[in-house]
Amino acid sequence: MAIPVYASPMERVWAYAYRVGCALIFLFLIAPILIIIPLSFNAEPYFTFTDKMLSFDPAGYSMRWYDLLLTFGMTNPDAPRGAAWWADVWANAAWVQAAKNSIIIGVSATLLATLLGTIAALGLSRPEMPFRRTIMAVLISPMIVPVIITATGLYFFYSATGLANSYAGIILAHATLGIPFVIITVTATLVGFDHSLTRAAMNLGAPPTTVFFKIIMPLILPGVVSGALFAFVTSFDEVVVVLFVAAHDQQTIPRQMWNGIREQISPAILSAATLLVIFSIILLTTVELLRRRSERLRGIKSS
Repeated sequence: MAIPVYASPMERVWAYAYRVGCALIFLFLIAPILIIIPLSFNAEPYFTFTDKMLSFDPAGYSMRWYDLLLTFGMTNPDAPRGAAWWADVWANAAWVQAAKNSIIIGVSATLLATLLGTIAALGLSRPEMPFRRTIMAVLISPMIVPVIITATGLYFFYSATGLANSYAGIILAHATLGIPFVIITVTATLVGFDHSLTRAAMNLGAPPTTVFFKIIMPLILPGVVSGALFAFVTSFDEVVVVLFVAAHDQQTIPRQMWNGIREQISPAILSAATLLVIFSIILLTTVELLRRRSERLRGIKSS
């Protein structure tokens, strides 16, 4: 936003100081992520910048840690890189197995969280719903309560019910953490929802299913998808719950990174972190595009 021509000298100084302050805060928040990306190309097995990297010597940079994401755990990593080599990667590479587990668990937990969270948000948006504030507080409590407390409670509950050390237990646990995000985003979308549209459709004889899928769902879809993306990111990044309720062979990417830090310090976790950062940027961009689409559908002008 440009500074008005009629601004006084002090107002101009404040405007520039405000911009500099915002830039410094942004740099403070983004610097840890920016450092990880170049370190993932370090040719040496260190977590620091080497002299060759600082002097921009090409010999100081390498893709070896990205390659290790594919070869670690393979039965024959030195074989010619043909169809058999890629089949070995798909079947045995530890990081690939962790990625597959994360995607399967994340997608399953997201679908469950989106379904339950959307139903809850629709119910909580109705004015005749009793104890709405109390129910809302209970439903979003997993987002407020420290994850270690939730993980401990899930561990004892799953141990008693037989869900411990199972993929079903991990999916349910991750869905529990993702439901609050779906409820909040869908509820925010329903704030500006025009209920006269549903009443008009019902007056014209439309059944409830038609009203929902033809009127309500298209209008709240951006909020539903945004909530689903947040639920997926929550599941994809979660490590504490997995450490408590998963078996030792049920590895996800965050747990694999945790093991890499605890058992053997390897810059391969920096490569995995860089890929996760890129993946998160793509998801956040999608959320922003959906937010703008939702505002256009509701007739709100973006600033």
